[in-house]
Amino acid sequence: MTDWTTADIPSLNGKTAVVTGATGGLGYETAMALAGAGAIVILTGRSDAKGLRAIEGICERFPNALIAYEHLDLASLASVADFARRFAASNEQLDLLVNNAGVMALPKRQQTEDGFEMQLGTNYLGHYALTARLLSQLRRAKGARVVNLSSLAHRSGAINFDDLQGKRSYRPWRAYCQSKLAMLMFALELQRRSLAAGWDLMSVAAHPGYARTDLIPNGPGQDRWLWQINKRLQPFISQSAAEGALPTLFAATSPAAEAGGYYGPNWFYELKGSPVPARIMPQAKDFAAAAMLWDVSATLTGVSFDEIAAAA
Repeated sequence: MTDWTTADIPSLNGKTAVVTGATGGLGYETAMALAGAGAIVILTGRSDAKGLRAIEGICERFPNALIAYEHLDLASLASVADFARRFAASNEQLDLLVNNAGVMALPKRQQTEDGFEMQLGTNYLGHYALTARLLSQLRRAKGARVVNLSSLAHRSGAINFDDLQGKRSYRPWRAYCQSKLAMLMFALELQRRSLAAGWDLMSVAAHPGYARTDLIPNGPGQDRWLWQINKRLQPFISQSAAEGALPTLFAATSPAAEAGGYYGPNWFYELKGSPVPARIMPQAKDFAAAAMLWDVSATLTGVSFDEIAAAA
């Protein structure tokens, strides 16, 4: 596993994949590799112009790629519902869902269309609702996988149920760490519930280490001092977006990936390198907190996995 690359991805001919936040960075590289392996890949994003450029870029490398772009804003539950309806209308099943899109450490508190704190809403609640709304299509596929993108930041995360939306006290990094911890807890809880309910889903999580993408300059990189330090250290402790996508691709495609697993780079502090099992902090293994987060998420989004499963 320590030398795993995109060359090890098995044939994905006939498989359908959805990748969120696929117009750039990790999502784009993930979509590129999946398309190169033969999958039918639906790239999603908020910018239609970037989506078209992403399609062009992938087709330049893989002229026969089976790809399409669909608008999806994870900061809007209406957009999530609309995308799920469009997908269901033209796709009987979904083999792979990669919940990749995200924002990082926004300096000032912002809210989504639905009134959620932006990082929690975009990084986690939007993906929770999307996965639930695509549950029927996932269950129709044999051995479907859901991959959630977490982060090294989950290590410092805590779910603050008393102020989940950061209304009383907002700190950029605290909100980001909470959202990424939520993504990892969601992945683990989804696997537990899939087993208990017989949904036949494989839920896996991954993180990219320190990958060079627009996530940092568009978030904490707005702090000029922090960005200058980042630029000086990057050559030594970071890796490209293509390399950062490898843990996600391993989780999404490798026969060696385990249900309920978590994968990241193998170098010091999991900052870069080939994909290997990653460290899961104790708070991510808190079953009671994960169950509470699941229930709170259903209430906040108005989307219930159980109700969708029962209606299928």
